[in-house]
Amino acid sequence: MGRMSQDTIFAKIARREIPAQIVYQDEDVTAFRDVAPAAPVHILVVPNKIIRSLDEAEPGDERLLGKMLLTAQKIAREQGIAKDGYRLVINTNADGGQTVFHLHVHILGGQRLGRMA
Repeated sequence: MGRMSQDTIFAKIARREIPAQIVYQDEDVTAFRDVAPAAPVHILVVPNKIIRSLDEAEPGDERLLGKMLLTAQKIAREQGIAKDGYRLVINTNADGGQTVFHLHVHILGGQRLGRMA
């Protein structure tokens, strides 16, 4: 995990410099519980490499982006929410609701989720 000039709180969590409830980590991705959960299960999957938003991902990031989704699938199964269903959300840039500028996938589940707008 190399440091980039624009460090983020999520990068610090991935490097274990600040505490978090990490549920999965490997050389490419880190997953941890959201500190302000919007559902009974609310876990974030982040790439260990800092990519500011989905809009800034590049063709060379294809494998990493796919790994993020498959990691979300694995975690949903482990958390027992896959059978009933779950939602994956990627907020992109300010108008899309992104508040931490380090790409992340929200895994939301554990209850019936409302319709999306």
